[in-house]
Amino acid sequence: MFQPGKAPITLTEAAAERVKTLMAAKPEDGVLGLRVGVKAKGCSGLSYFVEYAKERKKFEDMVEDKGVTIFVDPTSVMFILGSEMDFQEDKYYSGFVFNNPNEESRCGCGESFNVAS
Repeated sequence: MFQPGKAPITLTEAAAERVKTLMAAKPEDGVLGLRVGVKAKGCSGLSYFVEYAKERKKFEDMVEDKGVTIFVDPTSVMFILGSEMDFQEDKYYSGFVFNNPNEESRCGCGESFNVAS
């Protein structure tokens, strides 16, 4: 459960290293870090997104961990509090994955999830 004063999301070493790699190869100047959040999508209702962040949005949490900066979309915080962001890579998949204690279920393909109402 989320505790005041703690970051809303944490990163594994693998996630931090991937963020460093992405930031070193950023497509344009002015990128401050990555933004994470959720959007309505898929058969279960919510899907994670990761994008470059050029500015800090109003009410947005900023997490500085392991030498990288992550911005948490303010409309997504309640869905991802206490989550751990990881990076996994194998011969079939490469990407960020979220270990989210708020998830109640996932769709069969794993693209979307829902939380308790």
